Amino acid sequence: MIKWVSYLFILLLVFLSACSSNDVLEIKLAEVTRSVFYTPQYVAIENGYFEEEGLKVDLQTTWGGDKTMTALLSDNADIALVGSETSIYVYGQDASDLVINFAQLTQTDGTFLVSKTEKPDFSWEDTKGSIFLGQRKGGMPQMVGEYVLKQHDIDPHEDLELLQNIDFANIPSAFVSGDAEYVQLFEPTASTFEKEGKGHVIASFGEESGLIPYTVFMTKESFINENEDVVKSFTKAIYKAQQWVEETDAEEIAKVVQPYFEDTELDMLISSIDRYKQQGSFASSPLLTEEAWENLQNIMEEAGELPKHAPYDELVNTDIANEVTQD
Repeated sequence: MIKWVSYLFILLLVFLSACSSNDVLEIKLAEVTRSVFYTPQYVAIENGYFEEEGLKVDLQTTWGGDKTMTALLSDNADIALVGSETSIYVYGQDASDLVINFAQLTQTDGTFLVSKTEKPDFSWEDTKGSIFLGQRKGGMPQMVGEYVLKQHDIDPHEDLELLQNIDFANIPSAFVSGDAEYVQLFEPTASTFEKEGKGHVIASFGEESGLIPYTVFMTKESFINENEDVVKSFTKAIYKAQQWVEETDAEEIAKVVQPYFEDTELDMLISSIDRYKQQGSFASSPLLTEEAWENLQNIMEEAGELPKHAPYDELVNTDIANEVTQD
């Protein structure tokens, strides 16, 4: 009798364990690059917000907008963190299964203008006639860069020597070893360059260009239709992280996300996160507004990269973000 009771007890434990593991759903998440800019995402993982929502996130870095979108469209990723412009490019190809933006993570450009020399009295006019190391054609950093220059009456293709032939990962080293006087850099590279005397941050493209859905969580329309509760739970976790980042100082945030940036010193992480917090780069809500969406398309059109106008109500799902933020 005791043996049977023990046997049944063991079966019960196995059953409960199986039920527990089945309650956790694994989500394949592809991020376009590894960046301090995406701090709230790493906070959501490290602070256990996804686990609280019954999700286990398998994070993969896909290194580039094209590769990230390919991973999403080929079902190698369930959700992608990438620039909203990529969903518009897919829309421009008349895709049958649209890519839907459902939760905004960053709401400004994340690059800074860095010069080789100190410029305490910098004016955008100073860039005229210079060698400017830009970003990939068609990508958000480059489009925003050109937009900001044009706002200051500078033609990026006529008034300066614009270099766009360097891979994203090699831009910092190319700036250090090359002849360019200016470059667009993300954090923590911008702060690191300042500390090492390799460059000086003299302006922010995020402050100059206004609110943009710069980096957004997106998925295929079919995935939302079949897994709306999952997408809602995912968005809840992100919203928790956004609120925590909003209310927490840069030093504490840096300590949480440091495992994702092992080669970056803590003081550089703190500086980078603080810089993004000060200019409002981290969205405090997953809701992507129509005004920001239209600003994005204006920038794309100015750069000659907008395939066709993408209606807000077709490519942006606001129902999930609205529900999550009102709970």
